[in-house]
Amino acid sequence: MKEKIYLIPGLMTDERLWSRLLPFLEKQYELIHFPIPLNENFDEMVKVLDKEIKDEKVNLLGFSLGGYISSYYAIKNPKRVKRLFLVSATPSATVKENVKKREKKLKEAKNNNFPTLSLEKAKDLLEIKEDEELIQIVASMFNDLGNEVYIPQLASTLRRVEMFEDFIKLNFPVRFYYSLNDRLLNHLSINKILNKKENIQLVSREGTSHNIPLEFPKELSIEIKKWFEQKI
Repeated sequence: MKEKIYLIPGLMTDERLWSRLLPFLEKQYELIHFPIPLNENFDEMVKVLDKEIKDEKVNLLGFSLGGYISSYYAIKNPKRVKRLFLVSATPSATVKENVKKREKKLKEAKNNNFPTLSLEKAKDLLEIKEDEELIQIVASMFNDLGNEVYIPQLASTLRRVEMFEDFIKLNFPVRFYYSLNDRLLNHLSINKILNKKENIQLVSREGTSHNIPLEFPKELSIEIKKWFEQKI
């Protein structure tokens, strides 16, 4: 029987986020996409997750905002988690200098001013800039999800709290995978976690990529397999 991995995407991403990762893992694992619940309250999101997940213990992999949600779930329900993997994510509060920008964007979105993502803007978010299909995927996910999803997801990022003290108490295998020059990542949080506990492994790559599951799926798949080699 294949091990299951529950996959939680990030802000304004959906199951297309995993489309390039699946071919590297689907023979070995059962990959289950779990969309972010439409709620800005993390406690309510965790209740939805807990209700929907039928397995007694799970392997959780979260990307970006999904990584924070996965961490929140793991801290609230440690007995239900076997392993935790965070891609381009930290269990930390939103960086202060980003809060005002996000509050402004949220106010605009609530006034029906949805900030569609152009192909040029999508390209700017990527490390690999010559892959037209990749650029289209990133733009399409954002624009297809629309304002209905954007408002609660963006609002939730303003509710993020620092979870460091509770996070380092987790005793199951935890693995981070991130880019050293990812401008969307809280690197201060990463440095805080570094070398804290043997069960928490931080693995970095050279580059700027935030969208690692789409840009570097093979490398990510290797790290996921190593995650399963960590002792429980």
